[in-house]
Amino acid sequence: MLFPTIDFGLFFAFALWLVWSLNSRNLLKKWVLLALSLAFYASWDWRFLLLLFASGAISYLVGLRVGQEAGARRPWRKAVLALGIALDLGILGYFKYLDFFIAQALTLAHAFGLNPPLEFVSVTLPVAISFLTFHAISYIVDVYRGRLRASRSPLDILLYISFFPHLVAGPIVRAHEFLPQLASPRRAEDFGLSENMLLILGGLFKKMVIANYLAVQFVDPVFTDPTQVSRFDLVMAVYAYAIQIYADFSAYTDIAIGVAALLGYRFPQNFNQPYRALGPGDFWRRWHMTLSTWLRDYLYIPLGGNRHGALMTVRNLMLTMVLGGLWHGANWTFLIWGTLHGVALVVDHAYRHSAFCARFGRTRPAMALDWFVTLQLVCVGWLFFRSPSLDVATQYLAGIWTDNGAASTMPGVVWPLLAAGVFTHIIPPDSRLRLGEWLDARGLSAQIGFGAVAMYVIIVMAPSASAPFIYFQF
Repeated sequence: MLFPTIDFGLFFAFALWLVWSLNSRNLLKKWVLLALSLAFYASWDWRFLLLLFASGAISYLVGLRVGQEAGARRPWRKAVLALGIALDLGILGYFKYLDFFIAQALTLAHAFGLNPPLEFVSVTLPVAISFLTFHAISYIVDVYRGRLRASRSPLDILLYISFFPHLVAGPIVRAHEFLPQLASPRRAEDFGLSENMLLILGGLFKKMVIANYLAVQFVDPVFTDPTQVSRFDLVMAVYAYAIQIYADFSAYTDIAIGVAALLGYRFPQNFNQPYRALGPGDFWRRWHMTLSTWLRDYLYIPLGGNRHGALMTVRNLMLTMVLGGLWHGANWTFLIWGTLHGVALVVDHAYRHSAFCARFGRTRPAMALDWFVTLQLVCVGWLFFRSPSLDVATQYLAGIWTDNGAASTMPGVVWPLLAAGVFTHIIPPDSRLRLGEWLDARGLSAQIGFGAVAMYVIIVMAPSASAPFIYFQF
């Protein structure tokens, strides 16, 4: 069940009516939300509901155990925490990485003339397993650190793990942000109808029109066979993909945040105009912000952060970004993407602490160069991120370098789509709030009318073919 479909529209309309009609009966409402979330996930494959129950059970039991005497120095607490993390990562590793590591082991063995009896498992990758794992790990670690009390409600933990707006592709919601919201009925007046309707409509426009057109009409064909494409098209497809992935992923999280808000629950912001970043570090403070802070809090800082000298800082940055790249998928292209960003962060860290940056870094020319270089680095990274294999990425780079002399076949529709993507990126963040207040002042009929017209326009403008959400594969 996908967000921009009639099926989800009907599902959400029913959920919205049911949840608010039960708002005063909070316990029953939570059971209903859990049932809706399980039905939402089962629409892909009901067999993987076992993953949700397993993850919820691990989180609940480990949380209770490590929550005892939180903050006390008890060796068994660390051992239980390690067991919980190992179980969560073991489930993730089996489904997502086992065949990749078997392939690498076979390649290495064959290079030495060996033929070990290893066979591929060929398991189906469950939707959202990476996001599921991150939610589970953050809960038990935060309980261990004493940041929040262990929940004694299995229902609350399973609902936190499986809540359908964030389940498939985020944003990554911390337990301390979500669990307190389950404690009492929600107040409808705290969640603006117009503002969140505009957030959802904007997400639908970015996905159904901008991202889908760019993917189907231009980006996908170019990356399918870059050897047959002109240099100009190869370069433009990278920039088009930068807009596509922003429109695609920010659209999903916009819709998720808006849907959750209309149900009475707040999610954290996940994007903040990332292509305006001045430096790789600034980019990661603006792009997929909930993943960036997760990697910082549960990987980079536990590794030592920047507390133990320059060499350890370099190591910790590189490990964090390489593992962040691997989290996205079992493919060398993701490892290279993560490594590229790791190197960029290391260089950026050194530059920010240099005397040159202190003296000249805030001048207009320096900031303009900073923005330009950052954007190019990010786009080079997207080339590897989008390429289905290392061979394709190599062919792509070779085509840009050598130019096969082919004529450009880029459709004319790409230019207005790029312009629309840039506009959705740079539009002032408070514009939606102001428009929402304007609609609220005109009453429910104006809100319904505006929403209906906007939805009709989006449907008419959308292409007949569509592309899946990019982050569904993670």
